[in-house]
Amino acid sequence: MVSRKRRLILVLGDQLSMDMSALREGDKETDVVVMAEVADEATYVKHHPKKIAFLFAAMRKFAAALQAEGWQVAYRRLDEDGSDSICGELMRRAKEFDAHEVLATEPGEFRLIEALENCPVSVCMFNDDRFLASHAAFADWAEGRKSLRMEYFYREMRRKTGLLMDGDDPAEGKWNFDHDNRKPAPDEVTHKGPLRFDPDETVQEVLDLVADRFGDHFGSLDGFFFASTRDQALEAMADFMINALPKFGDYQDAMLTGERWLYHSILSPYINAGLLNPLEVCQAAEAEYKAGRAPINAVEGFIRQIIGWREYVRGIYFLQGPDYMSSNMLEHGRNLPAFYWGAETRMNCVACAVKSTQDEAYAHHIQRLMITGNFALLAGVDPAQVHEWYLAVYADAYEWVEAPNTIGMSQFADGGLLGSKPYVSSGSYINRMSDHCKTCHYKVSQKTGQGACPFNLLYWHFLDRHRDRFAKNPRMGNMYHTWDRMDEDHRATVLQEADSLLRRMDQGAVI
Repeated sequence: MVSRKRRLILVLGDQLSMDMSALREGDKETDVVVMAEVADEATYVKHHPKKIAFLFAAMRKFAAALQAEGWQVAYRRLDEDGSDSICGELMRRAKEFDAHEVLATEPGEFRLIEALENCPVSVCMFNDDRFLASHAAFADWAEGRKSLRMEYFYREMRRKTGLLMDGDDPAEGKWNFDHDNRKPAPDEVTHKGPLRFDPDETVQEVLDLVADRFGDHFGSLDGFFFASTRDQALEAMADFMINALPKFGDYQDAMLTGERWLYHSILSPYINAGLLNPLEVCQAAEAEYKAGRAPINAVEGFIRQIIGWREYVRGIYFLQGPDYMSSNMLEHGRNLPAFYWGAETRMNCVACAVKSTQDEAYAHHIQRLMITGNFALLAGVDPAQVHEWYLAVYADAYEWVEAPNTIGMSQFADGGLLGSKPYVSSGSYINRMSDHCKTCHYKVSQKTGQGACPFNLLYWHFLDRHRDRFAKNPRMGNMYHTWDRMDEDHRATVLQEADSLLRRMDQGAVI
């Protein structure tokens, strides 16, 4: 009998699932799993220390779990000798084990795909079938469509999975209950936040390493609580289903000073890293609805974020290709203001979102879209800089999911591929959905003059400077009619004060 030549199986930090396609193709008797903590992956953008610590800790524990399952694992810790890149580690291990080939599940970033395709060691890549829609399936859905609206893709995913379906019809007769999910911040939050896990010896070793090596990165390691194994992630999922999901829908768009979590799940880091399977999370939520413990608006809204939006943005990322990240349809070029990196700002809503980001590597989707994203878009910040910031600062950020959310949905840099209009608002939306304006330096009701809310000034400035592009947009016509009905002197004052605000911001003044 001819013995089989040894191969390497690459497992990346966001592929921590026992049923990864590359592992299924492997042979425990002959093949070696390669995992590595490498500087390049931690620093190609300066990732939040909590994200680095979460991934390194989860990787170490996953490597131990693989060994317990009978795999031979070659694991390189950051403080051990080795290469600073994934490809370098593969070359080193190929020589060490006399391996002729690498089996890999396709990475979620073009940067890494290109690196593996150009690696001197032969790499055979397999589809990442943790996702419901393959690249080919999404391309087939998109072909011939005038617009690629998520809602219609989402309905296909509902039919495919059978989630919240009553035969061929959606449960309770509607596909979307978003109208019920826009309640402002509640007077009291009864949920204490995500389930927290105290650092064990392995996690503490990682925290010490990350503090030593990446102490200059934006973000704090204090209060690290993330799950680092699948069992812990399943505990966190169960806790959310019981204690937060019932009210998730009502308040998913709300913001409240001092309440960073509200009723959000904080499961996306675990799903995106592979500790949880997206379908099992959705099925757990559906079970809560069927048992009568969670209402349809909460469960549908939660499931839509996963099998709808999450799958959809991945499809867009791979459909558009590497050039998508350089999209800048609005030709914005302003530098990202220093307050995104923790410098002082008098805008309370922005300060709260950035502080949560700095402390927790987390801010929920409305803070990302309608606070930090909204301000960057109104101010005309270079979308590439905005993209890099979001990729760096959040524990759940990987380019496949972050780039379409930023380039497309948040910054409208793709010209409307993802959204039919830009997500911009004045201070009135923030005031309606939060309590931030009550204690802000600025007055949300003030449109011009000393103390006027920057969002108010910049909102009309944005509409005015992009009038040729958006005036005929049927979803924006009313706002242009409102602008045109304003007194001419008032409009001139708004534009002059907005220009002044932007100049002062560019010069480093505290805004």
